[in-house]
Amino acid sequence: MTIPALMPTYARMDVAFERGEGAWLFATDGRKYLDFGTGIAVSALGHGHPRLVAAIQEQAAKVIHTSNLYRVPGQEAAAEKLVANTFADTVFFGNSGAEALELALKIARRFHQSQGVDKHRVIVTRNAFHGRTLATIAAGGQEKHLAGFGPMVEGFDRVPFGNMNEARNAVTEQTAAVLVEPVQGEGGIVPADAEYLRGLRAMCDEYGLLLMFDEVQTGNGRTGKLYAHQWTGMAPDVMATAKGLGGGFPVGAVLATERAASCMTAGTHGTTYGGNPLAMAAVNAVLDEVLAPGFLENVQATAAHLREKLQALAAENPGVIAEVRGLGLMLGLKMAEGVTNTDIVGRALKAGLLVVPAGDNVVRLLPPLIIGTAEADAAVDILSRVCKDTAPAR
Repeated sequence: MTIPALMPTYARMDVAFERGEGAWLFATDGRKYLDFGTGIAVSALGHGHPRLVAAIQEQAAKVIHTSNLYRVPGQEAAAEKLVANTFADTVFFGNSGAEALELALKIARRFHQSQGVDKHRVIVTRNAFHGRTLATIAAGGQEKHLAGFGPMVEGFDRVPFGNMNEARNAVTEQTAAVLVEPVQGEGGIVPADAEYLRGLRAMCDEYGLLLMFDEVQTGNGRTGKLYAHQWTGMAPDVMATAKGLGGGFPVGAVLATERAASCMTAGTHGTTYGGNPLAMAAVNAVLDEVLAPGFLENVQATAAHLREKLQALAAENPGVIAEVRGLGLMLGLKMAEGVTNTDIVGRALKAGLLVVPAGDNVVRLLPPLIIGTAEADAAVDILSRVCKDTAPAR
């Protein structure tokens, strides 16, 4: 056996795309696909968005990279926008969601240890996903991600998602923080109850812990608010985000309060590429679009329409779809017994619709935030045909 030039860490589908337009992707064989996967919740503005394309092209013609040894005006502008529209007082820009979570975990430790307190353990939840680094696979705790990479990074205490009693019971003298996704994405599109998140906030305040949210997938307009926790009326101390923030350009960010981030001084953290001028051109374009009047309201309206259609589809096909889950344009179809999500994803691909599998036998729908009812209806029409052609396994 000879290993291919491209390391075989993915079981890729046999399709390649050469261009995109709005919510549509066009493959090298000429086929057209409705993109309800958006590169796993990344292409927030769809494909070929004029504002994003122009921003990247203009910046690339000026300067692509300078490093964080110097001021980057685009970082300052993007940080100001995020601070003005969130709980945060300060922002750090990196390259990815996993890197953002790594920094969040470092802040959790340094926050306490800079005060001379030996606290480093983080309470995390079952079925979580926080990235693919050694620390973030330990935080996620899923065996399929941990297998072969032991020993596991130490310092995480795992509790059931949504269970306040178990969370409180997990607090010890070494607990530094709580890390949770407002909606578990890879775990199966499972939204946290608002009261649960408020309960975690109260618990962290009571014990002097940092509350940290993983909004890598839920953020940047995906749920109809700029960040999912904003639906609850409360806020974390630290938040990691990425995916849709750059609209397709690799970028991640950590947002934090002054209290939480005051321990992060010059030299405590760094990145070579993070927040470079080209990345920041993309971020500023995305934020300007998402924060424009009416944009998030349109996401909410389209999401409500899509969910209603999907619930009707589920009612018509109970042998295929057991449940519709999610928040905003982060929706999941829990497959019925005898039907596998990967089979539905494959059938949808053949029918011209891109969707994404998730844990708990769920099919994820993560369309561009710029879709309207026409694209929502087109996706449901394709799924309806897929459902009619699907027979539960016996």
